[in-house]
Amino acid sequence: MLRSLFVDFNSYFASVEQQLNPALRGRPVGVVPVLAETSCCIAASYEAKALGIGTGTGVAEARRLCPDIAIVLADHAKYVEMHHRAVAVVDTLAPVRQVLSIDEMECELTGRWQQRERAVGLAERVKAEVVAQLGECMRTSVGIAPNTLLAKLASNMQKPDGLTVIEAHELPQRLYGLKPKAINGIGPRMVQRLERCGIHTMEQLYAAPRELLRTAWGGVAGAEMYDKLRGQWYGPRETVAKSLGHSHVLPPDLRNPAGAFAVLNRLTQKAAMRLRKQNVYATSMSVHVRCRHGYGGNRGLMGDDRAAHVGETQDTAFLLHTLEQLWHSGLHLLRQPVSVGVQLHGLIEAGQHTGDLFGFEEAAADAALDAAAAGTAPNVSGSLSARVAPAKDRRKLMAAIDTLNSKHGKNTVYFASAQAGLDHAPMRIAFNRIPDLESER
Repeated sequence: MLRSLFVDFNSYFASVEQQLNPALRGRPVGVVPVLAETSCCIAASYEAKALGIGTGTGVAEARRLCPDIAIVLADHAKYVEMHHRAVAVVDTLAPVRQVLSIDEMECELTGRWQQRERAVGLAERVKAEVVAQLGECMRTSVGIAPNTLLAKLASNMQKPDGLTVIEAHELPQRLYGLKPKAINGIGPRMVQRLERCGIHTMEQLYAAPRELLRTAWGGVAGAEMYDKLRGQWYGPRETVAKSLGHSHVLPPDLRNPAGAFAVLNRLTQKAAMRLRKQNVYATSMSVHVRCRHGYGGNRGLMGDDRAAHVGETQDTAFLLHTLEQLWHSGLHLLRQPVSVGVQLHGLIEAGQHTGDLFGFEEAAADAALDAAAAGTAPNVSGSLSARVAPAKDRRKLMAAIDTLNSKHGKNTVYFASAQAGLDHAPMRIAFNRIPDLESER
């Protein structure tokens, strides 16, 4: 029985760029996170892929393989906007059951649409309507199968612009040409665990007993994989985010301690706004810095991490105060930083939030705001300062800042410690999460 219709947009970032800029159509295109020769491609058009350029290819290597390649700075807001348009188009023909990533979505086939001929006809209409509504560059590969995992595998079997069907009676032979790593979720570490269990090929994976897969996966996920490979239907798993954060590859002019700290400030302010938008509180915070040479030119050290408990907070000033403490605990000694990141962990929903009984958060946040007013630490841009924001009104202040930035655009009001990194650390699209345009631009 065919129950899943999986839509996968081909070379999505590059295709969006080609669709929005006709001058890029038919040309090799590499999309990069930062315009620098030391950067690498996060996406490549099919014209570039044909020349051996793919995700992870360095810019210098891409230019060597193709001197005429167009290197384009990623604009994630455009990709999110096109994603929402794409979901709307597909949903008019086949209700979208789940969005799995920025370029993948799945529809459930019901009733007569589970018949092969009807399912294929529906897929063809979806593909045609996407091109008609979004443009000639927005082509898709569609997989149809008994469940999501198999439909995703099918969508990858013919690219670009493919349509592949896997029926239950074709299992397992239709999978034997694939490697286990073709399955979403089987990365390098999982490959090693499978190999330790004597599983090296898809034939061996399929033939492995359920209990052996439980051992390989370390639990029930192995038993679930056993069933999925045999076509058993399953629904989306309810997941609750336990952390949120942002990271950024630094441009050359910010690859110094001052630049890295400014970008970390910007990332922290974005993360704090997301906490409030999602109505959750963070209980801990971690900061990482990756660099080329480590402490004092020691080439053996490539970076460092710091973490701290923060009670239960969504207060930007308090998180910036924590960031400053973590930074000066040793991260400030790192030289030539290449990338930085902030992660907020242990998220708690507002209904489960317990207030700060002893006022530690308020005292730290007030200290940060007082220092800001004196010009020695994080400061709010414009006229906002500790003098107009006593502790009891700080939540209102943060809400007002969020409202102004949402209404008038990012950086309308911000803590001035992020000044040098203000135009950097733009929105990024993470695996299986679609950014919120309002709070993450």
